[in-house]
Amino acid sequence: MKRCHVHVTQVLIAAASRHGSTFDIADEIARVLARRGCVVVDKAADEVDSIDRYDAVIVGSAVYMGHWLPEALSFVTRCAAELAARPVWLFSSGPIGNPPQPETDPQGVAEMVQRIGARGHRVFAGRLDPDRLGLGEKVIVGMLRAPRGDFRDFAAVTAWAGDIADAVNPAIDSTDAVRQALLTAASH
Repeated sequence: MKRCHVHVTQVLIAAASRHGSTFDIADEIARVLARRGCVVVDKAADEVDSIDRYDAVIVGSAVYMGHWLPEALSFVTRCAAELAARPVWLFSSGPIGNPPQPETDPQGVAEMVQRIGARGHRVFAGRLDPDRLGLGEKVIVGMLRAPRGDFRDFAAVTAWAGDIADAVNPAIDSTDAVRQALLTAASH
């Protein structure tokens, strides 16, 4: 009997979000990767115990005052050696306005990319919804006269996730291809 092995790439998306906008971006990345044949686990960064079973990892964080959230930084620090041993991508969410400001990468991200050997870092515009803010945040937003609204570009998120899918699963370009591979393996 001929044996056929099918490997399905397992991807962890670990994100930190204060008001849900970054989680929405992580969810869209997960949808794209799942449609492209990956098994995806999408979790809050502070809920991840181990990354041993994952072939690739995507880490994202909201950015406040030019910095990643502590939950995302802690995750990367805690798992740095394991992250360095597999393909990793990073994303940040936070710049607002049209064009989104600030245009610079969050502090410490370039060093983080280097330390864990991340294949890339992408900054996506964020959302500022005053109804989701606490009183202190509302005061700061008012003082800064920060633009309100949803500035996220989900077409850009989808395209970036598609590039990652190509990198981690180059032979599989759709869920139908995964089904066909599994059916072929089952018939042998």
